[in-house]
Amino acid sequence: MEAGHAEISVRRQCELLGVNRSGLYYEPVGESEENLKLMRMLDEEYTRHPFYGSRRLKLWLEEQGQEVNRKRVKRLMEVMGIEAVYPKPKVSQAGEGHKIYPYLLKGVEVRRVNQVWSTDITYIRLRGGFVYLVAVMDWYSRYVLSWSLSLTMEVDFCVEALKAALRRGRPEMFNSDQGSQFTSEKFRGELEKRGIAISMDGRGRCFDNIFIERLWRSLKYEEVYLKEYGVVPEARAGIGKWFEFYNQERPHQSLGNQPPATVFQGGAA
Repeated sequence: MEAGHAEISVRRQCELLGVNRSGLYYEPVGESEENLKLMRMLDEEYTRHPFYGSRRLKLWLEEQGQEVNRKRVKRLMEVMGIEAVYPKPKVSQAGEGHKIYPYLLKGVEVRRVNQVWSTDITYIRLRGGFVYLVAVMDWYSRYVLSWSLSLTMEVDFCVEALKAALRRGRPEMFNSDQGSQFTSEKFRGELEKRGIAISMDGRGRCFDNIFIERLWRSLKYEEVYLKEYGVVPEARAGIGKWFEFYNQERPHQSLGNQPPATVFQGGAA
C-alpha cells in the first residue's frame, strides 16, 4: 500500500488488493484492560457454551473470581456481537430499510454444492483490542468461499465478503442470522438482484446456522487462542493460513474424510 500515491487512491488500492480499508488504520479498540480481560474470558466460555446468556455468564465470571454486574456483561456481549442461542420472548423489529425473511432450511436436505450458502460474524481477540471476522460458507462442502476482517460491525465488510464469494459462484439459497448487516438493503440487494432465495435464522438461534458455528469453534481452538495475535496484519495472515489449511487439507468425517475443497470442486455426490 502507498498512502500518497499520485494516481491510485487508497480506496482503489484496497479494491485491487482485496483488502478491507478499515484494517489499514487499526488502533486498539477503546476498552479498558479490565474489560478486554473480561471479553477474552467471555469469548472462551461462550465458544464452549453458546447457550449461556448474560445471567449465566455473569455467574461463571464470579466463579472465576471476577466481580461484575449483569449490566456490564450484557454491554460487553453487545460489543462482541454474541447472544445466547435460545429463542427470545420478543423479536426485535427491523429498522428502516431492513427486512426479515423466514427460515427456509427446516427439513431441507442439502445434496449439492451451491445449493445453500451461509454467513456469520464472530469476534476475534487481539492482545490490545479486537476485530470482527465475517465468512461465507458453502453448506454442502463446508468450503469457506470468502472472509473479511473489520474494526466495526458495519455492513461494508460483509458486503465485501459476499461480493468476493459471488465471484466464485451463485447459490440457490443464502442463509444468515437477523443481524442488521444481513437485513440491510445494501446486503440483501446483492442477493435479490441475482434471484437468490434469502433465509434467516430465528433470532438467538445460532444452531440454525450450525456449520458456520462449528467453523468458528475450530478456528478459535486451532488458531486464534493458540497464536494470541498482536495486530490486525498478524491476525489476517494467521486466519488466512488457517482457512487455506481448513479448505485444502483438513479432513471432515462428514465428507468421507475429504477436505472441503475436494468436495466443493467435485460438486454433488
